[in-house]
Amino acid sequence: MAEVRNVIVLGSGPAGHAAAIYAARANLEPLMFEGLVRGGIPGGQLMITNRVENYPGFPDGIAGPELMNAFRAQTLAQGTEVVTDDVQKVDLSARPFRVWSSDESAPREARALIIATGAQTKWLGLESESALQGRGVSACAVSDGSVFRGQDVVIVGGGDTAVEEAMYLSGPCKSVTLVHGGKALRASHTLRERVFKNPKIHVLDDTLVEEVLEVSRGEVTGARLHNLGTNERTVVACAGFFVAIGHTPNTDLFRGQLELHDSGYIKTKPGSTYTSVPGVFACGDAQDAIYRQAVTAAGSGCMAALDAERWLGER
Repeated sequence: MAEVRNVIVLGSGPAGHAAAIYAARANLEPLMFEGLVRGGIPGGQLMITNRVENYPGFPDGIAGPELMNAFRAQTLAQGTEVVTDDVQKVDLSARPFRVWSSDESAPREARALIIATGAQTKWLGLESESALQGRGVSACAVSDGSVFRGQDVVIVGGGDTAVEEAMYLSGPCKSVTLVHGGKALRASHTLRERVFKNPKIHVLDDTLVEEVLEVSRGEVTGARLHNLGTNERTVVACAGFFVAIGHTPNTDLFRGQLELHDSGYIKTKPGSTYTSVPGVFACGDAQDAIYRQAVTAAGSGCMAALDAERWLGER
């Protein structure tokens, strides 16, 4: 039988690496699975973020992949064993917990489990959108809005998140065009009122995005729109294109084993990373539907490692 690990970390974004670093420094000898974890990518969403300008310690900003490579190097330097593989199955019904990967027939076992599998952005599914991700196409206004200071941007979505991000973008940006496919915004009344009173935000109802321009130039220059009511097609010039139609947490592995919110995010006890199963801890975007920032994810990863250390110590 393989040894039972003290801690296994699932996921390798800021939350997973912070958890692994803290767990390693507590002599818990953690094992990290940094693989796909049902649809994510090693390193998390920052791997498709061109520039990070709001992570503390980098006054000139840093490329997302460069930041995550630094996270990974520190994780390894602290002594974490890193396995680049996808996790296919977990069993949380008894301790030690069991984790199966795609390359191994026998499960790995752990006394404690830290879930940092993150979340995925819901994209429109356009080829041009995919081709320009990190080159003007973004899913996070808070992280990337300042990149387009004094420029025109487009944001897609009609819910609270889209409206809140449109309001945020109206600060640094010259103008914001908010595009959504419904007859009216789905956001709350208060948020709708704020948007309609903001002179820098122009709302386009009943409108779909057909293409993000210009893939051949490797940068965003505009968006081709289709108004469903008038059947008119227009091009809106912009330097940045933001998508705010929601996120999907990578938590399918845990359905039926952990308590989840209706949206799929893992439920944690207030002020902690404890889940509904003792010994299982959740951090980062897998349990955070509100902030979804690299710095908050890293902070919650630290919390998860400290919670796991204390829980193990009590036993």
